[in-house]
Amino acid sequence: MPTVKLTGYIQFPENTTADQLADVSFELVKHSQLTLNEEGCISFSVTQSPINQLRFDVSEEFVDKSAFEFHQKRVKLSNWFLVSQNATRHYTIIDN
Repeated sequence: MPTVKLTGYIQFPENTTADQLADVSFELVKHSQLTLNEEGCISFSVTQSPINQLRFDVSEEFVDKSAFEFHQKRVKLSNWFLVSQNATRHYTIIDN
C-alpha cells in the first residue's frame, strides 16, 4: 500500500526562551491529538530531544498524498504553526 512518510526534526534558534518552549510544548499536545484524529493519519510523533531541548524529532505517516496534503494545509492554520514558525525544519519525505 502506498503511503507518505515524513521524518526529520525541527530546530529552534538558540535565543528561544523557556516561555516560548513552554508554548511549543503546550500547542504540541493539541497538534498531536488533532493530527492523530485526521482521516488518513497512520502515525504521528513529535518528541523533544532529551539532549537538545531546542530540537524536536518528527515522524509521521499518512495513507496517501491527499491525506498528507490535507495535514499540511491544516497545520498552516494552527496555533502550533504560529508558535513553531521560527524553527527550521529538516525533513525527508518519502512518497511511495
